[in-house]
Amino acid sequence: MNPVILQQPKRLLLGSGCIQQSPAEFQLSGWKRLFVVSSPQVAAAQDGLFKSWRSTGLHVDLFEGIDREPEVALFNQVLTAARDARPDVIIGLGGGSPIDVAKLVAAILDGAQSIREIFGIGLLKRRAAPLVCIPTTAGTGADVSPNAILLVEEERLKKGIVSPHLVADLAICDPDLTMSMPPAVTAATGIDALVHCMEAYANKFAHPAVDVYALEGIRRIGRSIETAVRNGSDRNARADVMLGALYGGLCLGPVNTAAVHALSYPLGGEYRIAHGVANSLLIPHVFRFNLPAMPERYAEIAFALGCSAHASPDETAEAGLQRLVAMSLACGIPQRLRDVGIPETDLPRLAQEAMKVTRLLKNNPRELTPADAEQIYRAAY
Repeated sequence: MNPVILQQPKRLLLGSGCIQQSPAEFQLSGWKRLFVVSSPQVAAAQDGLFKSWRSTGLHVDLFEGIDREPEVALFNQVLTAARDARPDVIIGLGGGSPIDVAKLVAAILDGAQSIREIFGIGLLKRRAAPLVCIPTTAGTGADVSPNAILLVEEERLKKGIVSPHLVADLAICDPDLTMSMPPAVTAATGIDALVHCMEAYANKFAHPAVDVYALEGIRRIGRSIETAVRNGSDRNARADVMLGALYGGLCLGPVNTAAVHALSYPLGGEYRIAHGVANSLLIPHVFRFNLPAMPERYAEIAFALGCSAHASPDETAEAGLQRLVAMSLACGIPQRLRDVGIPETDLPRLAQEAMKVTRLLKNNPRELTPADAEQIYRAAY
């Protein structure tokens, strides 16, 4: 068995209604001044939560300007506001973008390092402030992972920071907070979580200690995402998808993702395609490219998605691929790159940009060349 490091929050609250325990958790750690990073939509939906916090004597400073996948300039605005607030703790409340920003604000609040110094793996020396992550989407797994992503504007490419110091002190995963998510967001974030689990399982560095999370995440999301999209008030479906997203997040530190995410980064960086949509557009074609390298693993993914056994692992895996496409269609996600406004003439350049994401491409079951990347984009076009 190869060595593996499992990185998880020091404390994790999970379950319907567990957000009500948050003031007691803050009190347990002595946090009174909260700096909350969120989006306009989430901040409006959670106004009652802020009022309840304030009613217990907590001081709440709110930055609600994360209205897009964040770039370095927006991150620096949040960092300045947080320094002015002098908080006891940084809280990320929302989807992956506000949570990633909160993680990085907590990391370099004291100015010991700059944001551009820490892009990459293991370059963050420490975290300057306590960190709480509260997801209101079930997708990125950022609430429990050691990863964060920012868009570097001048390169038009999203870059990652990976460090054990980005793992939260406290994560509060309450599926009731996802009930107000519209269907399109539910679909995109849920597919993102599914791809986390799939790419962790079919991965050069897959590990049995992580496989259990990956397969269970695939099972739960596969059986419930369509219901969560159709009927957002279904608490069982919401809980399934959130738990699947949590499992996907727990896969990111020890194993991480691979070519689907690497190829999706230029789509988000240049065209601002929602990350889960980009993953959904690419996953069938990367799946097919990788299948010869790990047919048994892809067959296990198909079983987790509810497919029955066929005559060979390849045929079983093919059934899983068709199930993925059907699931994406049922959730109303676009199916082609042309459907989201990407010009065909840009595909060769996008392939070159994707090849820069070496920290993920090294995990892929098959080695990917620039020509392979371009062919996958063309298959998705």
